[in-house]
Amino acid sequence: MAAQNDQLDSSFNDLDYLSGFGNSLESEAIAGALPRGQNSPLLCPYGLYAEQISGTSFTAPRKLNHRSWMYRIKPSVTHEPFAPRSPSHGKLVSEFNDSNSVTTPTQLRWRPVDIPDGPTDFVDGLFTVCGAGSSFLRHGYAIHMYTANKSMENCALCNADGDFLIVPQKGRLWITTECGKLHVSPGEIAVLPQGFRFSVEMPDGPSRGYVAEIFGTHFQLPDLGPIGANGLAASRDFLVPKAWFEDGMRPGYTIVQKYGGELFTAKQDFSPFNVVAWHGNYAPYKVGLKLLSN
Repeated sequence: MAAQNDQLDSSFNDLDYLSGFGNSLESEAIAGALPRGQNSPLLCPYGLYAEQISGTSFTAPRKLNHRSWMYRIKPSVTHEPFAPRSPSHGKLVSEFNDSNSVTTPTQLRWRPVDIPDGPTDFVDGLFTVCGAGSSFLRHGYAIHMYTANKSMENCALCNADGDFLIVPQKGRLWITTECGKLHVSPGEIAVLPQGFRFSVEMPDGPSRGYVAEIFGTHFQLPDLGPIGANGLAASRDFLVPKAWFEDGMRPGYTIVQKYGGELFTAKQDFSPFNVVAWHGNYAPYKVGLKLLSN
């Protein structure tokens, strides 16, 4: 068991990243997989399929435009139609109004939530604590917590409502995304932008943490202004995954889509993490909390 833990720790620490907040980056898991001089050639290298994921309207000004091109083994749309998840989740909210929310002027605080005894992954362990606004109106936010004790198996989650900011409190997270892998420890945060598919592993077993979700916008760094050219968060401290992919058949693989606070599922026969190369300024990232105070 000790040798196995040492191997996990070594794997966790050996992961390499790109750096920069909002930078235009590129990464390829196989040399030559990125097309040069164009985004969507008639024939992509290695027979890959070109897809663009957008975090803003495609007509947004350059300084506000968020998008990345991904070159994958199989198109992401080749799945069965989505259907409401059964059994329904029932613990997620993204539309906050008088019918499902109450307000109080009393100060509130929450004690740490118990981690369930039964097998529970990130999706089933995610629940809403509070929020405001509406994901359909593209304005507002939600605060969630997660408690889990097992990794997501043969499935991935995609949040169509907004961006997730994940704050582990207990237990490390191994997050596989379409852009690559993120290893996130307590004391770090990870941001998973709207539209990206991801899967969460729990290398330490029982885990707990917080999730902030924003609708209709993306997380930004604070302006500097009177404090000068330095301070607060440095762009170079934000780490972005390098391209990583898996190939082969995965019968019965499930895509879980969060839309309007409800969960929908669709089956496909391959892993969504089949992106061999990507480039752009829209990607998941992580950063250490100690670095944000410098």
